[in-house]
Amino acid sequence: MRSQIAALVSKGLAKAYPNAEIRAGDIGGMLEIPPEKSMGDFAFPCFKLSKTLRMNPAVIAKTLSETIDDPATARVECAGGYLNFFFNRENFARQTVEAVLAKPGSWGASDAGKGRTVCMDYSSINIAKRFHIGHLSTTVIGSSLMRIYRFLGWNAVGINHLGDWGTQFGKMIAAYKHWGTKEMVEQGGVSALSDLYVRFHQEAEKDPSLEDEGRAWFKKIEDDDPEAMEIFSFFREMTLKDAKKVYDELGVSFDSYAGESFYKDKTGPVVAALEEKGLLKESDGARIVDLEAYDMPPCLILKQDGATLYATRDLAAALYRKETYHFDRCLYIVAYQQSLHFRQIFKVLELMGYPWASSELKHVAFGMVSYEGRSLSTRQGYVVYLEDVLAKAKEKALDIIREKSPNLENKEDVARQVGVGAVVYSALQNGRIKDVDFQWDRVLNFDGETGPYVQYTYARCSSVLRKAPEGAADNAPDYKGLCDDDSQYLLRLISLFPEAVSDACDKDEPSIVTRAVTDIAKAYNKFYYENRILDDDPAVAAARLKLTDITRDVIKTGLYLIGLEAPERM
Repeated sequence: MRSQIAALVSKGLAKAYPNAEIRAGDIGGMLEIPPEKSMGDFAFPCFKLSKTLRMNPAVIAKTLSETIDDPATARVECAGGYLNFFFNRENFARQTVEAVLAKPGSWGASDAGKGRTVCMDYSSINIAKRFHIGHLSTTVIGSSLMRIYRFLGWNAVGINHLGDWGTQFGKMIAAYKHWGTKEMVEQGGVSALSDLYVRFHQEAEKDPSLEDEGRAWFKKIEDDDPEAMEIFSFFREMTLKDAKKVYDELGVSFDSYAGESFYKDKTGPVVAALEEKGLLKESDGARIVDLEAYDMPPCLILKQDGATLYATRDLAAALYRKETYHFDRCLYIVAYQQSLHFRQIFKVLELMGYPWASSELKHVAFGMVSYEGRSLSTRQGYVVYLEDVLAKAKEKALDIIREKSPNLENKEDVARQVGVGAVVYSALQNGRIKDVDFQWDRVLNFDGETGPYVQYTYARCSSVLRKAPEGAADNAPDYKGLCDDDSQYLLRLISLFPEAVSDACDKDEPSIVTRAVTDIAKAYNKFYYENRILDDDPAVAAARLKLTDITRDVIKTGLYLIGLEAPERM
């Protein structure tokens, strides 16, 4: 409809003002959606034309309204400096339904990103530490963006930049050698590794020489000592084994697990390049890149003992990814507290002579996660593990389903879909920069704007289609049955879904899709209550069943893009 209205405006301009300096291709982007339904479906502002034509925009709007005449597409009204367009409701319903039915499962998909690659650095868990709820946002935002980009034709590369470097791993090996066994770690998993790390610090208070032992083992890791690397790899393997359980529950996967340790032999060339370009300076024995001219503190490259830092390894990672994947975009889905770090990294790369650093690298920041109104703190011992949250979500969802749908056959599977989906939805419901306070009574509510609510609407659509008499949806539809306000509003939201997906990609903001699919679910429920879907008139019933069918299809697509499954029955 946007393109059809744009064509009407373009035709009217060519007829009324043949010398108007405005390209036909620009008109679609100038169309606005009025804030109120009474003002039409689309509005075209004539203010930009007034400068070119040196005329009052209201006069231009009036002239164009008298020139445009296509009631089969839309009725046009003049309102001040605006042209307001009111769709021909029957034709709009027909076109929207037929367009979505022609692209089952892919309404909103495109090849806009064809031939382009995006790298996404997300989740980035720490080796030998359990997956806690603080990693929820980065994991599900990254996973959703992967799906959205791929839906729009991009080659998306998911990277789990593991935190697997530092003296703490030497300490863990020392603890393992003193008090651990392979069987103990295999049975206890990451929890056993965490216990060993805690014990190391307890024992080190009584015997400070253990600290030297820990540093010595990390030096062995740096030097690729066979025994150290075997134990280190074992720790990594056990951590990923534990993490995979959570990733599988969330439907998350990665193309690369290249963590910090992967870049240990790639930081040397970075330091050499900085030296060669005269960017390195000495500061209290450390080596830095001075960024004072850019209103930033110095970027620390090497410690006094010559050891590398996060920045050094992130610089090496960016260069490696560019050389390996030839990305057009590289996103870092990391909490907003790291904003300065990434500004420094991007600026250093730019100073090194890589112009793509300023245009292709982006820090996709997000807010903090709290749990039931309380901030998480490892130091204070308040850590909520994501595996436990997902288990509790499934358990609570199962209790609700047993109460609401006691005859449902596959309760456990539906509870998994609903429980896990509720957790994911809670992190993607609002703009990513907002802090998330995880509250059980809100997350698993079937009546509010939640994951279970949207999933229930999908199941309702499926139920309506199952209950329809055989062949009812195949009758010739009478789209006059979709001309009421509720049907038209639902159709409008469905027609705008592709724009929501595209906008979510442009802004790296999955919540735009979450909002779009939630609004569609709300609109369908309003349509459902206000209309008799299985109408006595077979042609009207067919039209309403088709609207139910495309609603179901688009909800499933939207849920998929944010990482939720769509249960057929609830």
